[in-house]
Amino acid sequence: MQRIGPLLVGLVVLAAPRALGQQATGTTLWRVAATTLVTPPALAVGPAAAMWNPAQTEDSARLQLALEAIQTPASVDATGIIAAVRIPAGSIGQLGLLYGRVGLSNITQTIDSPDPTGTSVPVYTFALGATWSRLVGGTSVGATLAFHETRLDVARGDRWTLDVGASRPLLGDRLRAAAATHFFSSLKTNDPAQDIYAGLEGRIWQGPVSRNRVVVRGRYGVSFAHGFGADHQLGVGAEVAKTVALDLMVSREGGYSDGVHWRPAAGLRLVIGKYRVTLARDAGVNDLGSTYRVGVDMRFR
Repeated sequence: MQRIGPLLVGLVVLAAPRALGQQATGTTLWRVAATTLVTPPALAVGPAAAMWNPAQTEDSARLQLALEAIQTPASVDATGIIAAVRIPAGSIGQLGLLYGRVGLSNITQTIDSPDPTGTSVPVYTFALGATWSRLVGGTSVGATLAFHETRLDVARGDRWTLDVGASRPLLGDRLRAAAATHFFSSLKTNDPAQDIYAGLEGRIWQGPVSRNRVVVRGRYGVSFAHGFGADHQLGVGAEVAKTVALDLMVSREGGYSDGVHWRPAAGLRLVIGKYRVTLARDAGVNDLGSTYRVGVDMRFR
């Protein structure tokens, strides 16, 4: 969330014919939406999680649908949505469509005084892409080809990205390692418009509790190669009878300064028949307030 500062600095150039760094600004908006993730991005699972790692093969239902809504605090006033549909395609693997949009609200033009003119300034980014995943020798692999548009007032920037990801269990189901690119469009290791994710998940304990099987897992993730300090994520999750899960995570964000920022997030996941409902929020930093995410996955077998 401390990256909102550089984003607002970027908005200063809105009156120019073309805004600089639109691609980086669009990715910054997506990083704001990611503050409600309660697992490292590389380890996220579910149809909508293809936004963070395209290697999604944990479910072979004949149709998967997902919808997630994100709302930031009033001090930021950004909203987001992620929608996904996935179907099996035989030996090809799984195919799907992915759409996401994040935008800032209530930004109005001013001329020569702080008073707004009443004309709204559009500030948003969206991504529309096709995603594929498949199991190859026990490893989940995937790729997403997406078109992005970022709008800053009258200036608009478009680009295409190609992301790849992988996820593999190790030592049975005791460990899982995953990695993915995020909005990859240039062969650089310091481009703020893209990220590289990596994560490791390990089973800490499992056993019966009140006749229900409980599994507790620890997680570590890192996001890097984006032109500023690496972000680190540490978390733990407990799943009860594969129907209720509680996830906690704390993130150390590199940001654009030398300061160290820790941001906690928590989430609850409920499985009710073919529906999986997710509620998540972060605790915010620098007194900005919390960001919330509500999601529903549907699986038709």
